[in-house]
Amino acid sequence: MVKKILTLSLVPASVFLTACGPRTVLVRESSPIRIGPEVKGHVYIRENGEWTLSANRVEIPEGYYLVPPSYVDE
Repeated sequence: MVKKILTLSLVPASVFLTACGPRTVLVRESSPIRIGPEVKGHVYIRENGEWTLSANRVEIPEGYYLVPPSYVDE
């Protein structure tokens, strides 16, 4: 009986915890943003007139601005 009560109480808790994980929020094209703390990822580098994806992840310093492609003249 105790095992059944424990199981019935843990299932809803596990569903609640998995629903509260990381999420992605899309930013509008007209809205530049600033980088927050501890951001790491691959970046594009312009080499010889072409954009190339970095092989390694890099740390992007907090406070850097991130602008949509429409803000940049190529």
